[in-house]
Amino acid sequence: MSLASNDNKDVDAHTGTSTTGHEWDGIRELNTPLPKWWLNIFYATIVWAFFYTLAYPAYPLISDFTKGLLGWSSRAAVTQEIADLQAMRAPMVQALASASFEQIEKDPKLLAFARAQGKAAFGDNCAPCHGAGGGGAKAFPNLVDDDWIWGGRNEDIQATITHGIRSADPQSRAGNMPALEGILKPSEMILVAEYTRSLSGLAVAKNVDLKAGAQIFADNCSACHGADGRGNQEIGALNLTDQIWLYGSDQKTILEGIAKGRGGMMPNWNDRLDAGTIKALAVYVRTLGGGR
Repeated sequence: MSLASNDNKDVDAHTGTSTTGHEWDGIRELNTPLPKWWLNIFYATIVWAFFYTLAYPAYPLISDFTKGLLGWSSRAAVTQEIADLQAMRAPMVQALASASFEQIEKDPKLLAFARAQGKAAFGDNCAPCHGAGGGGAKAFPNLVDDDWIWGGRNEDIQATITHGIRSADPQSRAGNMPALEGILKPSEMILVAEYTRSLSGLAVAKNVDLKAGAQIFADNCSACHGADGRGNQEIGALNLTDQIWLYGSDQKTILEGIAKGRGGMMPNWNDRLDAGTIKALAVYVRTLGGGR
């Protein structure tokens, strides 16, 4: 490849345009200027960018950044938009907070607002644990199966959201399953675990004395879960007969719960959400489970 001298300038015979004098292997570079309208726009954008960086936050400093002459920021804009939205919703939120659940269910407009408000609040605060659709996960209750640990009435759900489960709130629901390790022998824990599985119709290990397991259950578990294993919502004792398992139904998982105990925690939301939002959440969560 050869590069011709910059002094070798002439006019291209085919286009009538002068060349730059550059030539690569016989290929000459035309000296075609950019359109003036394009150059003017380009220069204008440079000027615009300079004044833009003066007007808006732009330049980083050692520990801060320039605020801009207009004093605008995206954070302040979002904060204002949220405040405007809250002000717009305030009358409905107040009406929701003062209305009874019965009144809400009879008022189509208020019910629709409660469900919409509750859905938004659920996505922001509850979905990380219970899932976007309320399907739950291991140790996090499924909210769509209409099986309620602490009761499925609107008032029950409202109390759970407000005060939490085993939270710092003095009125928190505080039932928990004690650890039976040291109280029951390993062989007894296996028997009661298999008996517990049988309550929900699961297949049990061969040669297991279910009668002995039933006696161990009656002596140690029935006080909370009931003689028939159907649980007690007043103290948060799970129903063991409905084939719905919070931690799992295999023997290993059940043995772990019997030996170590169970005591999941849900935070109280009364110091983070207003009364109207909590009530809307209760309405929305109840509808997820079918409203039984």
